[in-house]
Amino acid sequence: MRRGPHGAGRSGEGERLRERERERERERGENDEENENDFLGGGRRRLRAEGVLGAGIALVVQARFRLLPTGERCVRWTMRENGEESEAMPEITPPNLADAGLDVNTHFVRARNAMVARADFGALFVDYYLHLGANAMKPAPEHDALFKRALVAFVLHCASRPRNELTAWTINFQAPRVNLFLTGDNELGTVTGRIFDENVKELPENIFYSDVVRGRGEKRRSAVTFTGADPLVAAEKFYTQSEQRAARYFQVGEEEWAMVTEHPDCDLEWFKALTTEGARELAANEPLGFLEKRVCRWHCGCNQAKLMEVLAPAMRNDPVALFQDDLEIEIRCPRCAGRHTLTRESMEAFVADAK
Repeated sequence: MRRGPHGAGRSGEGERLRERERERERERGENDEENENDFLGGGRRRLRAEGVLGAGIALVVQARFRLLPTGERCVRWTMRENGEESEAMPEITPPNLADAGLDVNTHFVRARNAMVARADFGALFVDYYLHLGANAMKPAPEHDALFKRALVAFVLHCASRPRNELTAWTINFQAPRVNLFLTGDNELGTVTGRIFDENVKELPENIFYSDVVRGRGEKRRSAVTFTGADPLVAAEKFYTQSEQRAARYFQVGEEEWAMVTEHPDCDLEWFKALTTEGARELAANEPLGFLEKRVCRWHCGCNQAKLMEVLAPAMRNDPVALFQDDLEIEIRCPRCAGRHTLTRESMEAFVADAK
């Protein structure tokens, strides 16, 4: 956690939050069965990844099975962070650089010592909806609206961070009870995410997790609690408490947003008084220094090879439990919920080639 000039007075609160997070981790371990999904009905059995609150980034997923009281089998997904206790994974599918993507421009407000990141999200929202359509996903309108606001906050945040950072946010809401997961790779200029709206654990309060890996460094995690049902408010609370500096989000157009962040010696009176109109007309009223333009694309990179590697141990140990009498199964990516169909024949060939 980065400490700023106001960090010392918050050390006690930070320690209490860390202890609360450790208690939740213990509770999740004791109630592991709540994070298990049953096979879905239909002509083809489908496997889905169940969200784990605070799931890390660069996820490696393992599948385990248990027998339900009904006699059916269900799959449990274990998310492991940064390849820990896992085999090497196949390469992800690279993003399509011919895709224009979303331009995020950042400027420094010279006279105020603040930074502004701004983008029109229309194109990224279209790509998000194309992804939903391609994978036959229809989130509840309320959840969809929450995810889009979280996507805005996340993309503007990533654009203001170093280029060698890999970041994931998990935002848990208790009303409505839903988890939003977003992950972004600044080196690739990509972002993806998904909504978890089933088997979301009841907690005493909302909680916001941020996981960051910079370069080859270790993962850093921050956790803050927040009130209400607005991802932008959650992100602003994260900045104040974890980043130790303030951030404010403004909708300055129909699908255009800006994030203004505090920097050392910021004019806090101006910062706190800034309105949506002021943020919209910032370039006309304040001297701005251009910093850079980042391109962000909606892209996960999941592919059949990666997911076959995930299921390879289960295929080696008990192929009957994995496929039963079916010739194919459907699995959803734990990061973007993309659908992938794996056939028994392809899995047998993959396992044989891996020997």
